[in-house]
Amino acid sequence: MATKPKIRELLDESACAHNKTKTAGCNKTVPGATTGGCAFEGSQISLFPYADAAHLVHGPITCVGASWETRLTRTSWQGRDMTQMGFTTGISTNDVVFGGEEKLRQSIDYIVGHYAPQAVFVYSTCVTAMIGDDIDAVCRQAQQDHGIPMVPVHAPGFVGGKNLGSRLAGEAVLTHLIGTLEPEETTPFDINLIGDYNVTGDMWQYAPLLKELGIRILSTLSGDGRVARIRTAHRAHLNVLVCAKSLISLPRKLKEKYGIPFISVSFYGKRDTSASILAIAEGLGDADLIARTKQLIAREEARLEERLAPYREIFRGKKAVLNTGGNKSWSIASALQDLGIEVVATSVKKSTQVDKEKARKYLGEKGVLMTNPGAEQAKIIDQTGADLLLAGGRSLYTAIKKKIAFADVNQEKKKSYGGYEGLLNLAEDLKNALENPVFKNVARRAPWEK
Repeated sequence: MATKPKIRELLDESACAHNKTKTAGCNKTVPGATTGGCAFEGSQISLFPYADAAHLVHGPITCVGASWETRLTRTSWQGRDMTQMGFTTGISTNDVVFGGEEKLRQSIDYIVGHYAPQAVFVYSTCVTAMIGDDIDAVCRQAQQDHGIPMVPVHAPGFVGGKNLGSRLAGEAVLTHLIGTLEPEETTPFDINLIGDYNVTGDMWQYAPLLKELGIRILSTLSGDGRVARIRTAHRAHLNVLVCAKSLISLPRKLKEKYGIPFISVSFYGKRDTSASILAIAEGLGDADLIARTKQLIAREEARLEERLAPYREIFRGKKAVLNTGGNKSWSIASALQDLGIEVVATSVKKSTQVDKEKARKYLGEKGVLMTNPGAEQAKIIDQTGADLLLAGGRSLYTAIKKKIAFADVNQEKKKSYGGYEGLLNLAEDLKNALENPVFKNVARRAPWEK
Protein backbone atom coordinates (compact mmCIF):
# COMPACT_ATOMS: atom_id res chain seq x y z
CA MET A 1 0.00 0.00 0.00
CA ALA A 2 1.35 3.43 -0.91
CA THR A 3 2.08 5.82 1.97
CA LYS A 4 2.13 9.10 0.08
CA PRO A 5 0.93 12.00 2.26
CA LYS A 6 -1.92 14.21 1.08
CA ILE A 7 -0.47 17.58 0.13
CA ARG A 8 -3.75 19.49 0.40
CA GLU A 9 -4.28 18.36 4.01
CA LEU A 10 -0.75 19.37 4.96
CA LEU A 11 -1.27 22.83 3.48
CA ASP A 12 -4.48 23.25 5.43
CA GLU A 13 -3.10 22.56 8.92
CA SER A 14 -5.89 22.70 11.50
CA ALA A 15 -3.41 23.43 14.34
CA CYS A 16 -2.62 26.79 12.72
CA ALA A 17 -4.89 29.43 14.25
CA HIS A 18 -5.14 31.45 11.04
CA ASN A 19 -6.80 28.59 9.17
CA LYS A 20 -9.89 29.01 11.33
CA THR A 21 -10.47 32.35 9.64
CA LYS A 22 -10.61 30.59 6.27
CA THR A 23 -7.56 32.43 5.00
CA ALA A 24 -5.13 30.72 2.65
CA GLY A 25 -3.34 27.61 3.88
CA CYS A 26 0.25 27.59 5.10
CA ASN A 27 2.77 28.64 2.48
CA LYS A 28 0.59 27.94 -0.51
CA THR A 29 2.84 27.36 -3.48
CA VAL A 30 3.09 30.14 -6.05
CA PRO A 31 5.14 30.13 -9.27
CA GLY A 32 8.81 30.63 -8.46
CA ALA A 33 8.43 29.76 -4.77
CA THR A 34 10.75 26.77 -4.94
CA THR A 35 13.66 28.89 -6.16
CA GLY A 36 14.12 29.79 -2.51
CA GLY A 37 14.31 26.11 -1.53
CA CYS A 38 12.12 23.25 -2.70
CA ALA A 39 10.22 20.58 -0.77
CA PHE A 40 13.00 18.05 -1.36
CA GLU A 41 15.50 20.41 0.25
CA GLY A 42 13.15 21.04 3.17
CA SER A 43 12.73 17.33 3.82
CA GLN A 44 16.47 16.78 3.79
CA ILE A 45 17.08 19.69 6.17
CA SER A 46 14.59 18.14 8.58
CA LEU A 47 16.03 14.63 8.51
CA PHE A 48 19.72 15.09 7.80
CA PRO A 49 20.76 15.43 11.48
CA TYR A 50 20.11 11.70 11.93
CA ALA A 51 23.78 10.87 11.54
CA ASP A 52 23.29 7.16 12.20
CA ALA A 53 21.00 6.81 9.16
CA ALA A 54 21.89 6.80 5.47
CA HIS A 55 20.22 9.49 3.36
CA LEU A 56 19.73 8.16 -0.17
CA VAL A 57 18.56 10.60 -2.84
CA HIS A 58 16.68 8.75 -5.57
CA GLY A 59 17.30 11.08 -8.47
CA PRO A 60 19.96 12.71 -10.64
CA ILE A 61 23.29 13.41 -8.98
CA THR A 62 22.66 17.15 -9.28
CA CYS A 63 19.93 16.88 -6.62
CA VAL A 64 22.39 15.70 -3.99
CA GLY A 65 25.04 18.12 -5.20
CA ALA A 66 22.78 21.10 -4.55
CA SER A 67 21.67 20.06 -1.10
CA TRP A 68 24.36 18.01 0.58
CA GLU A 69 26.14 19.30 3.69
CA THR A 70 24.58 22.77 3.58
CA ARG A 71 24.18 23.05 7.35
CA LEU A 72 26.50 22.53 10.29
CA THR A 73 24.20 20.10 12.12
CA ARG A 74 26.45 18.88 14.90
CA THR A 75 26.13 15.37 16.30
CA SER A 76 27.55 13.40 19.21
CA TRP A 77 27.06 10.11 17.35
CA GLN A 78 30.23 8.10 17.90
CA GLY A 79 29.92 6.02 14.75
CA ARG A 80 30.41 7.16 11.17
CA ASP A 81 28.52 10.41 10.54
CA MET A 82 26.58 9.52 7.39
CA THR A 83 25.41 13.08 6.81
CA GLN A 84 28.93 13.50 5.50
CA MET A 85 28.25 10.89 2.80
CA GLY A 86 26.40 12.01 -0.32
CA PHE A 87 24.37 8.97 -1.38
CA THR A 88 22.41 9.10 -4.64
CA THR A 89 21.10 6.58 -7.15
CA GLY A 90 22.38 8.82 -9.95
CA ILE A 91 19.35 8.49 -12.21
CA SER A 92 20.24 8.93 -15.88
CA THR A 93 18.30 9.37 -19.12
CA ASN A 94 18.19 5.60 -19.60
CA ASP A 95 16.52 5.18 -16.19
CA VAL A 96 13.93 7.81 -17.07
CA VAL A 97 12.92 5.63 -20.02
CA PHE A 98 13.07 2.20 -18.35
CA GLY A 99 12.55 3.10 -14.66
CA GLY A 100 14.97 3.43 -11.76
CA GLU A 101 13.60 0.96 -9.20
CA GLU A 102 16.27 -1.68 -9.84
CA LYS A 103 18.97 0.93 -9.39
CA LEU A 104 17.32 1.96 -6.10
CA ARG A 105 17.31 -1.66 -4.87
CA GLN A 106 21.00 -2.05 -5.72
CA SER A 107 21.86 1.23 -4.03
CA ILE A 108 20.13 0.27 -0.78
CA ASP A 109 21.88 -3.14 -0.79
CA TYR A 110 25.24 -1.44 -1.34
CA ILE A 111 24.72 1.11 1.45
CA VAL A 112 23.57 -1.47 4.00
CA GLY A 113 26.37 -3.84 3.05
CA HIS A 114 29.15 -1.23 3.26
CA TYR A 115 27.97 1.27 5.92
CA ALA A 116 25.60 -0.65 8.27
CA PRO A 117 23.22 2.28 8.97
CA GLN A 118 20.45 2.17 11.60
CA ALA A 119 17.94 3.12 8.88
CA VAL A 120 17.83 4.39 5.29
CA PHE A 121 15.83 7.48 4.31
CA VAL A 122 14.95 7.30 0.60
CA TYR A 123 14.10 10.69 -0.88
CA SER A 124 12.05 10.91 -4.05
CA THR A 125 12.91 13.78 -6.38
CA CYS A 126 11.16 15.53 -9.26
CA VAL A 127 12.50 13.08 -11.83
CA THR A 128 11.73 9.81 -10.02
CA ALA A 129 8.32 11.05 -8.90
CA MET A 130 7.35 11.96 -12.45
CA ILE A 131 8.47 8.65 -13.96
CA GLY A 132 6.47 6.86 -11.25
CA ASP A 133 9.06 4.77 -9.45
CA ASP A 134 7.38 2.90 -6.56
CA ILE A 135 9.81 3.69 -3.74
CA ASP A 136 7.31 2.39 -1.15
CA ALA A 137 7.44 -1.10 -2.64
CA VAL A 138 11.23 -1.05 -2.91
CA CYS A 139 11.55 0.14 0.70
CA ARG A 140 9.16 -2.51 2.01
CA GLN A 141 11.11 -5.29 0.33
CA ALA A 142 14.45 -3.85 1.45
CA GLN A 143 13.23 -3.61 5.06
CA GLN A 144 12.30 -7.31 4.97
CA ASP A 145 15.65 -8.21 3.44
CA HIS A 146 17.87 -6.18 5.78
CA GLY A 147 15.83 -5.94 9.00
CA ILE A 148 16.26 -2.18 9.52
CA PRO A 149 13.76 0.65 8.86
CA MET A 150 13.54 1.91 5.28
CA VAL A 151 11.76 5.27 5.18
CA PRO A 152 10.38 6.58 1.87
CA VAL A 153 10.22 10.39 1.90
CA HIS A 154 7.70 11.66 -0.66
CA ALA A 155 8.88 15.24 -1.09
CA PRO A 156 9.76 15.83 -4.76
CA GLY A 157 10.74 19.45 -5.29
CA PHE A 158 7.84 20.38 -7.53
CA VAL A 159 5.16 19.92 -4.85
CA GLY A 160 6.13 23.11 -2.98
CA GLY A 161 8.66 24.98 -0.88
CA LYS A 162 10.89 24.12 2.07
CA ASN A 163 8.22 24.46 4.73
CA LEU A 164 6.05 21.88 3.00
CA GLY A 165 9.09 19.63 2.67
CA SER A 166 9.57 19.75 6.45
CA ARG A 167 5.98 18.61 6.96
CA LEU A 168 6.44 15.81 4.47
CA ALA A 169 9.54 14.69 6.37
CA GLY A 170 7.48 14.67 9.58
CA GLU A 171 4.83 12.56 7.85
CA ALA A 172 7.48 10.02 6.81
CA VAL A 173 8.82 9.73 10.37
CA LEU A 174 5.31 9.46 11.85
CA THR A 175 4.28 6.75 9.38
CA HIS A 176 7.41 4.61 9.40
CA LEU A 177 9.34 5.17 12.66
CA ILE A 178 7.41 6.55 15.64
CA GLY A 179 5.76 3.82 17.70
CA THR A 180 7.82 0.97 16.26
CA LEU A 181 10.04 0.45 19.32
CA GLU A 182 9.54 0.60 23.11
CA PRO A 183 12.07 2.53 25.26
CA GLU A 184 14.11 0.58 27.81
CA GLU A 185 12.77 2.90 30.54
CA THR A 186 10.55 5.94 30.92
CA THR A 187 10.53 8.87 33.37
CA PRO A 188 7.74 11.34 34.34
CA PHE A 189 9.71 14.10 32.64
CA ASP A 190 10.33 12.59 29.18
CA ILE A 191 9.94 15.04 26.29
CA ASN A 192 10.47 15.06 22.52
CA LEU A 193 12.18 18.01 20.83
CA ILE A 194 10.76 18.65 17.38
CA GLY A 195 12.20 21.14 14.93
CA ASP A 196 15.60 21.86 16.46
CA TYR A 197 18.23 20.55 14.04
CA ASN A 198 21.17 21.41 16.31
CA VAL A 199 22.63 23.75 13.69
CA THR A 200 26.01 24.90 15.07
CA GLY A 201 25.08 23.15 18.31
CA ASP A 202 22.01 25.27 19.20
CA MET A 203 20.38 22.39 21.09
CA TRP A 204 23.46 21.83 23.22
CA GLN A 205 23.13 25.36 24.60
CA TYR A 206 19.97 24.59 26.56
CA ALA A 207 19.85 20.78 26.80
CA PRO A 208 22.23 20.78 29.83
CA LEU A 209 19.81 23.08 31.68
CA LEU A 210 16.94 20.67 31.03
CA LYS A 211 19.10 17.80 32.22
CA GLU A 212 19.95 19.72 35.41
CA LEU A 213 16.22 20.01 36.08
CA GLY A 214 15.74 16.28 35.55
CA ILE A 215 13.94 16.69 32.20
CA ARG A 216 14.95 13.91 29.82
CA ILE A 217 14.99 14.39 26.06
CA LEU A 218 13.58 11.05 24.95
CA SER A 219 13.95 11.75 21.24
CA THR A 220 14.50 14.55 18.74
CA LEU A 221 13.46 15.38 15.23
CA SER A 222 16.12 15.64 14.49
CA GLY A 223 18.99 17.55 16.10
CA ASP A 224 21.70 15.15 17.34
CA GLY A 225 19.04 12.51 16.75
CA ARG A 226 19.10 8.73 16.80
CA VAL A 227 16.83 6.47 14.80
CA ALA A 228 16.23 4.14 17.76
CA ARG A 229 15.09 7.06 19.95
CA ILE A 230 12.63 8.61 17.50
CA ARG A 231 11.02 5.17 17.21
CA THR A 232 10.16 5.45 20.94
CA ALA A 233 8.78 9.01 20.73
CA HIS A 234 5.22 7.84 21.42
CA ARG A 235 6.13 7.35 25.11
CA ALA A 236 7.02 11.00 25.81
CA HIS A 237 4.82 13.13 28.08
CA LEU A 238 5.27 16.39 26.16
CA ASN A 239 6.21 17.38 22.62
CA VAL A 240 8.21 20.60 22.39
CA LEU A 241 8.06 22.27 18.99
CA VAL A 242 11.16 24.44 18.66
CA CYS A 243 11.00 27.42 16.33
CA ALA A 244 9.43 25.37 13.59
CA LYS A 245 5.82 25.95 12.69
CA SER A 246 6.50 24.11 9.44
CA LEU A 247 6.49 20.88 11.47
CA ILE A 248 3.35 21.62 13.47
CA SER A 249 1.42 18.81 11.77
CA LEU A 250 3.57 16.22 13.54
CA PRO A 251 2.92 17.18 17.20
CA ARG A 252 -0.75 17.76 16.36
CA LYS A 253 -1.03 14.21 15.00
CA LEU A 254 0.97 12.79 17.92
CA LYS A 255 -1.56 14.39 20.24
CA GLU A 256 -4.45 12.87 18.30
CA LYS A 257 -2.84 9.42 18.05
CA TYR A 258 -1.03 9.07 21.40
CA GLY A 259 -2.53 11.84 23.54
CA ILE A 260 0.78 13.72 23.92
CA PRO A 261 0.24 17.48 24.47
CA PHE A 262 2.56 19.93 22.74
CA ILE A 263 3.88 23.46 23.17
CA SER A 264 5.71 25.77 20.78
CA VAL A 265 8.84 27.57 22.00
CA SER A 266 11.98 29.43 20.92
CA PHE A 267 15.45 29.38 22.46
CA TYR A 268 16.82 32.55 20.85
CA GLY A 269 17.35 35.46 23.24
CA LYS A 270 17.04 35.76 27.02
CA ARG A 271 13.30 36.32 27.29
CA ASP A 272 12.34 33.47 24.98
CA THR A 273 14.85 31.02 26.47
CA SER A 274 13.56 31.66 29.99
CA ALA A 275 9.94 31.48 28.86
CA SER A 276 10.59 28.24 26.99
CA ILE A 277 12.26 26.43 29.88
CA LEU A 278 9.43 27.48 32.19
CA ALA A 279 6.80 26.45 29.61
CA ILE A 280 8.32 22.97 29.43
CA ALA A 281 8.22 22.63 33.22
CA GLU A 282 4.63 23.86 33.33
CA GLY A 283 3.72 21.53 30.46
CA LEU A 284 4.96 18.58 32.52
CA GLY A 285 2.76 19.80 35.37
CA ASP A 286 4.94 19.12 38.43
CA ALA A 287 4.90 21.82 41.13
CA ASP A 288 8.36 21.02 42.46
CA LEU A 289 9.81 21.04 38.94
CA ILE A 290 8.23 24.44 38.24
CA ALA A 291 9.69 25.90 41.45
CA ARG A 292 13.17 24.56 40.66
CA THR A 293 12.89 25.88 37.12
CA LYS A 294 12.14 29.40 38.31
CA GLN A 295 15.21 29.29 40.56
CA LEU A 296 17.38 28.09 37.67
CA ILE A 297 16.08 30.84 35.37
CA ALA A 298 16.80 33.53 37.98
CA ARG A 299 20.33 32.22 38.38
CA GLU A 300 21.03 32.02 34.64
CA GLU A 301 19.56 35.45 33.87
CA ALA A 302 21.64 37.09 36.60
CA ARG A 303 24.76 35.42 35.28
CA LEU A 304 23.91 36.45 31.71
CA GLU A 305 23.26 40.11 32.59
CA GLU A 306 26.59 40.35 34.32
CA ARG A 307 28.40 39.06 31.22
CA LEU A 308 26.37 41.24 28.83
CA ALA A 309 27.14 44.46 30.71
CA PRO A 310 30.22 45.39 28.60
CA TYR A 311 28.14 45.16 25.39
CA ARG A 312 25.24 47.37 26.50
CA GLU A 313 26.97 50.68 25.79
CA ILE A 314 28.18 49.50 22.37
CA PHE A 315 24.66 48.56 21.29
CA ARG A 316 22.91 51.60 22.74
CA GLY A 317 20.90 53.40 20.02
CA LYS A 318 21.84 50.92 17.28
CA LYS A 319 19.30 49.90 14.63
CA ALA A 320 19.27 46.63 12.67
CA VAL A 321 17.67 45.25 9.52
CA LEU A 322 17.11 41.48 9.58
CA ASN A 323 16.89 39.53 6.33
CA THR A 324 16.60 35.83 7.05
CA GLY A 325 13.97 33.14 6.69
CA GLY A 326 11.27 31.19 8.50
CA ASN A 327 11.15 31.38 12.29
CA LYS A 328 14.37 33.42 12.42
CA SER A 329 12.37 36.40 11.13
CA TRP A 330 11.13 36.83 14.72
CA SER A 331 13.35 34.69 16.95
CA ILE A 332 16.58 36.50 15.99
CA ALA A 333 14.70 39.81 16.24
CA SER A 334 13.81 38.91 19.82
CA ALA A 335 17.45 38.14 20.61
CA LEU A 336 18.55 41.48 19.13
CA GLN A 337 16.03 43.33 21.26
CA ASP A 338 17.37 41.54 24.34
CA LEU A 339 20.74 43.04 23.49
CA GLY A 340 19.24 46.53 23.33
CA ILE A 341 19.26 46.80 19.52
CA GLU A 342 16.20 48.20 17.74
CA VAL A 343 15.01 45.97 14.86
CA VAL A 344 13.50 48.27 12.23
CA ALA A 345 12.73 45.61 9.60
CA THR A 346 12.65 41.85 9.14
CA SER A 347 12.06 39.58 6.15
CA VAL A 348 8.97 37.37 6.12
CA LYS A 349 9.29 36.12 2.55
CA LYS A 350 9.79 32.47 3.59
CA SER A 351 7.83 32.61 6.84
CA THR A 352 4.60 30.84 7.70
CA GLN A 353 1.51 32.84 8.63
CA VAL A 354 2.22 32.23 12.31
CA ASP A 355 5.81 33.39 11.89
CA LYS A 356 4.53 36.60 10.30
CA GLU A 357 2.19 37.20 13.20
CA LYS A 358 5.02 36.72 15.69
CA ALA A 359 7.31 39.03 13.69
CA ARG A 360 4.65 41.74 13.86
CA LYS A 361 4.29 41.19 17.60
CA TYR A 362 8.03 41.61 18.22
CA LEU A 363 8.61 44.55 15.85
CA GLY A 364 5.43 46.46 16.65
CA GLU A 365 3.34 48.44 14.19
CA LYS A 366 6.24 50.63 13.07
CA GLY A 367 8.49 47.71 12.13
CA VAL A 368 8.68 46.78 8.44
CA LEU A 369 7.89 43.18 7.41
CA MET A 370 9.72 42.78 4.11
CA THR A 371 8.06 40.46 1.58
CA ASN A 372 10.65 41.20 -1.13
CA PRO A 373 13.80 41.79 0.93
CA GLY A 374 16.19 41.70 -2.03
CA ALA A 375 14.61 44.88 -3.38
CA GLU A 376 13.57 46.48 -0.08
CA GLN A 377 16.49 46.17 2.33
CA ALA A 378 18.79 48.80 0.77
CA LYS A 379 15.99 51.36 0.69
CA ILE A 380 15.01 50.64 4.30
CA ILE A 381 18.64 51.01 5.44
CA ASP A 382 18.65 54.50 3.92
CA GLN A 383 15.26 55.45 5.34
CA THR A 384 15.92 54.27 8.90
CA GLY A 385 19.64 54.96 9.21
CA ALA A 386 20.25 51.34 10.24
CA ASP A 387 23.69 50.45 11.62
CA LEU A 388 23.56 46.69 11.09
CA LEU A 389 22.41 44.22 8.46
CA LEU A 390 21.96 40.62 9.61
CA ALA A 391 21.32 38.26 6.71
CA GLY A 392 22.74 35.47 4.53
CA GLY A 393 25.99 35.79 2.64
CA ARG A 394 24.41 37.17 -0.53
CA SER A 395 23.37 40.34 1.31
CA LEU A 396 26.95 41.16 2.30
CA TYR A 397 27.27 43.39 -0.78
CA THR A 398 24.29 45.45 0.28
CA ALA A 399 26.01 46.15 3.61
CA ILE A 400 29.25 47.06 1.82
CA LYS A 401 27.47 49.49 -0.53
CA LYS A 402 25.66 51.10 2.41
CA LYS A 403 28.81 51.11 4.59
CA ILE A 404 27.15 49.46 7.54
CA ALA A 405 28.17 46.45 9.65
CA PHE A 406 27.14 42.96 8.52
CA ALA A 407 26.65 39.63 10.31
CA ASP A 408 25.74 36.29 8.72
CA VAL A 409 22.89 34.66 10.66
CA ASN A 410 21.80 32.09 8.09
CA GLN A 411 22.65 28.42 7.92
CA GLU A 412 26.25 29.19 6.94
CA LYS A 413 26.98 30.68 10.36
CA LYS A 414 29.62 28.92 12.42
CA LYS A 415 28.57 29.82 15.97
CA SER A 416 25.45 28.95 17.90
CA TYR A 417 23.13 31.80 18.87
CA GLY A 418 20.79 29.54 20.87
CA GLY A 419 20.11 29.75 24.60
CA TYR A 420 21.83 32.05 27.11
CA GLU A 421 25.34 31.20 25.94
CA GLY A 422 24.33 31.70 22.32
CA LEU A 423 23.15 35.24 23.08
CA LEU A 424 26.65 35.99 24.30
CA ASN A 425 28.05 34.60 21.04
CA LEU A 426 25.69 36.87 19.09
CA ALA A 427 26.71 39.89 21.17
CA GLU A 428 30.39 39.23 20.53
CA ASP A 429 29.87 38.79 16.77
CA LEU A 430 27.84 42.00 16.50
CA LYS A 431 30.39 43.93 18.56
CA ASN A 432 33.14 42.74 16.20
CA ALA A 433 31.05 43.69 13.16
CA LEU A 434 30.27 47.18 14.48
CA GLU A 435 33.90 47.84 15.36
CA ASN A 436 35.27 46.40 12.11
CA PRO A 437 36.57 49.34 10.02
CA VAL A 438 36.28 47.40 6.77
CA PHE A 439 32.59 48.25 6.33
CA LYS A 440 33.31 52.00 6.37
CA ASN A 441 36.37 51.79 4.14
CA VAL A 442 35.54 49.15 1.60
CA ALA A 443 33.04 51.23 -0.35
CA ARG A 444 35.12 54.40 -0.19
CA ARG A 445 35.48 56.07 -3.57
CA ALA A 446 38.93 56.21 -5.17
CA PRO A 447 40.63 59.64 -5.08
CA TRP A 448 40.24 60.09 -8.84
CA GLU A 449 36.49 59.41 -8.58
CA LYS A 450 35.83 62.22 -6.10
